[in-house]
Amino acid sequence: MGVGGNFWDLLKPYARNEGLDFLRGKNVAVDLSYWIVQHETAVKRGSVRNPHLRITFFRTINLFSKLGAFPVFVVDGEPSPLKARARIERFLRASGVDASALSPVPEEGVPVKRNGLFTKCVRECVELLELLGMPIVRAKSEAEAFCAQLNREGHVEACITADSDAILYGAKCVIKCFRPNSKDPFECYHVSDIESGLGLRRKQLVAISLLVGNDHDLHGVPGIGIETAVRFVKLFGEDEILNRLHEIGKGDIQDSFKSVVEFHAPSSDESPMKMKSPHCSYCGHPGSKKAHLKLACEYCVANGLEKCLEKPVGFKCECSTCQEDRRIKEQKKHKNWQIKVCKKISAETNFPNNEIVEMYTKHNHCHDDSNDPSLLWQSPKIELLVDFLAYHQRWEPSYIRQRMLPMLSTIFLREMASSPREGSLLHDQYEFDSIQRVKVRYGHPCYVVKWKRATGNISNAVHSISSNEESSIQSGESIEASELGDLSDEPDIPSILLDDGCCFLLTDEDMELVQASFPEKVDKFLQEKELKDAKSRRRKLAASDKSESPKLGGVQLSITEFYRSTKVVVQVTPDENCRNPQRQSPPKLGAKSSSSSSNLNLSKSVRRRLLFDK
Repeated sequence: MGVGGNFWDLLKPYARNEGLDFLRGKNVAVDLSYWIVQHETAVKRGSVRNPHLRITFFRTINLFSKLGAFPVFVVDGEPSPLKARARIERFLRASGVDASALSPVPEEGVPVKRNGLFTKCVRECVELLELLGMPIVRAKSEAEAFCAQLNREGHVEACITADSDAILYGAKCVIKCFRPNSKDPFECYHVSDIESGLGLRRKQLVAISLLVGNDHDLHGVPGIGIETAVRFVKLFGEDEILNRLHEIGKGDIQDSFKSVVEFHAPSSDESPMKMKSPHCSYCGHPGSKKAHLKLACEYCVANGLEKCLEKPVGFKCECSTCQEDRRIKEQKKHKNWQIKVCKKISAETNFPNNEIVEMYTKHNHCHDDSNDPSLLWQSPKIELLVDFLAYHQRWEPSYIRQRMLPMLSTIFLREMASSPREGSLLHDQYEFDSIQRVKVRYGHPCYVVKWKRATGNISNAVHSISSNEESSIQSGESIEASELGDLSDEPDIPSILLDDGCCFLLTDEDMELVQASFPEKVDKFLQEKELKDAKSRRRKLAASDKSESPKLGGVQLSITEFYRSTKVVVQVTPDENCRNPQRQSPPKLGAKSSSSSSNLNLSKSVRRRLLFDK
């Protein structure tokens, strides 16, 4: 949708992949039709129950809580007669039906109705968003046009839409792809990057859409593709391009061609084209082959050659005459190309369409002609929302409340950050207890917050939550088994923690938001974390010191030292010697004795064996 001719491929090199914090704390306009159309295949297959409600519910919670944005939803108004005709023609073309006999464009003042099934989906999504407390505004005609106006006037910082027309309507930042569960969830197109990269501004981009086709005119100019359109539009400045297209389209061919061609025509003081001098067929330089066989030409001599060499394949002479000849040929070719494009444009009737030009360039696309739309975010109506989704989606109430909890905790923390007060979460059922740990999700750190169950009967609370959790899990499993849609849009499910008879809910929260809401809790957590880290470092240091200390078991002793260390020396008291004169203390190593003197004649090995056998 949007500009034809693979316009997005032209802009793709200038796209940015933005991180999770790109929209945190910012307003963003959402083209609601874009989200609904994304699940058109699932609607046709019938494999998912009301996928438009499902994706709107989950993506809104993700955008509001995980990504920290303030979404503003824009709904389409009455389509223009031109777009209604183009939509019918696109449908007939896809069906293989000849659209030449298509009925004429509806007259002005005749209401043009949108598809009944699509209108019903939009109406249900609007009711769901109102229960979620999101601001909803209606465009006069196209939602992407009003999104661009809100962005251009500073009411929002970006637009979420896949319609490239938003750039032509004047948007400054367009988010084409939105992937919640990714490290870089946003594929953004900043108009400043496009203008500096392509060298084209807004009116020039409008001219390209007129040439290649758009949602209001599928044909454009036959025979002109995106590359030709870009090349042609670059011949003119932003302020003159639309006027030049009007001149060419009027049929003033001579004046129009002159205004285009003279842009590259040679000046009057340039010398006329000279007759090209003859060139040698052997070396390719000016002169005759006969003369060059006798004596090398000046060009070959200048290259240090004694005689001319045969010219290689693809040789081009660089003499002044040849260069001028090539320049004139290239200029003539460019003139012929310009004339050819101008003839294609002038052959189209009613080109350019003033209604389409005015639609892209006007600045008021609001339904009620208000210059200052009211953008207010309110608290969700939980019970009505539970009844609505239970009726349309057949979800268990516990499953709905569980998926809504990230949104409710974000609202509570924002209220505490703006005006600190006494309060709890989920109708005073849970109160902020502490921060459990730091969690890194897709490269982005966040706090895991513990919400304590604020009730006197802990056993009943645990039982009710456990049963609710079980039914929620069963409901979630049934959805995952039956629905074939994109489940990556589901928000993070809060987990349950039972500790010392107390029940806690664990949610992932933005670190800056928690700091602004409960600075004392954050300081306490950081101090405890520092103490734990210090103890951990000391334990690791002690363990490393212990591993580096010498161990006796790891030292190998010599055989003499081994026997010395293991030999038992028995000390005998004088009384024992008297009682047992046969028992004497063993002689010391190296000491002289009568026994040793008697063994002087023995060999050394025998004396060592006799010594250690004692």
